[in-house]
Amino acid sequence: MPSQEDRSRADGKRERRRALRARRREIAASRDRAADGERLARHALDLIHKNHNFAIAKKRRAGQDDAEPVTITLYEPLPVEPDVTALLHTAYTSGMRILVPITLPDLDLDWAAWTPDGLGEPLGKEAIAAADIVFTPGLSVDAAGTRLGQGGGCYDKALPRATPTAPVVCILHPGEDLTDPPLPREAHDMPVDAVLTADGVRWIGPAVTTVG
Repeated sequence: MPSQEDRSRADGKRERRRALRARRREIAASRDRAADGERLARHALDLIHKNHNFAIAKKRRAGQDDAEPVTITLYEPLPVEPDVTALLHTAYTSGMRILVPITLPDLDLDWAAWTPDGLGEPLGKEAIAAADIVFTPGLSVDAAGTRLGQGGGCYDKALPRATPTAPVVCILHPGEDLTDPPLPREAHDMPVDAVLTADGVRWIGPAVTTVG
């Protein structure tokens, strides 16, 4: 049976979500989502390329094959979420492998390869381990990297299966980052490594550096 502290924390999260959803509706209505999406895609591709160059350098030093395509996770956006449509298409035409989530009945995530023509067959919950960068949705992120999602816990279940060296990047509208007061974080809540908006990238810790 949940303790009083657990119930209070859950109530606090519900209140924050209500407020953040209302803020999101206001922000989305005030933005040019298509233009933001183009800017977001440019920032994302720069981030991906820097991370990939860093990963290639590490593989070469270790004598490993570096010919595999970049794999990212992304998602198909809801109407009030940041528009990642441009990023989906640009990443695909650039030769990247894109995995998008399939929500299972228990709110865990399976994954499938995305193409402009549709989704491939489900690949299993462990497929996230192939991702070089994990892009996630969310309602907000605070200064410490605590992410608040929609409340289903889907990504909290999925993220522990990602490769530890793969940056986890939450995509937000400008104005949804650096939420104050800090967001509630429980033991199962995994912090993100960076926030991506149409205005750029904010790293929570040390930024990924390109190694020549």
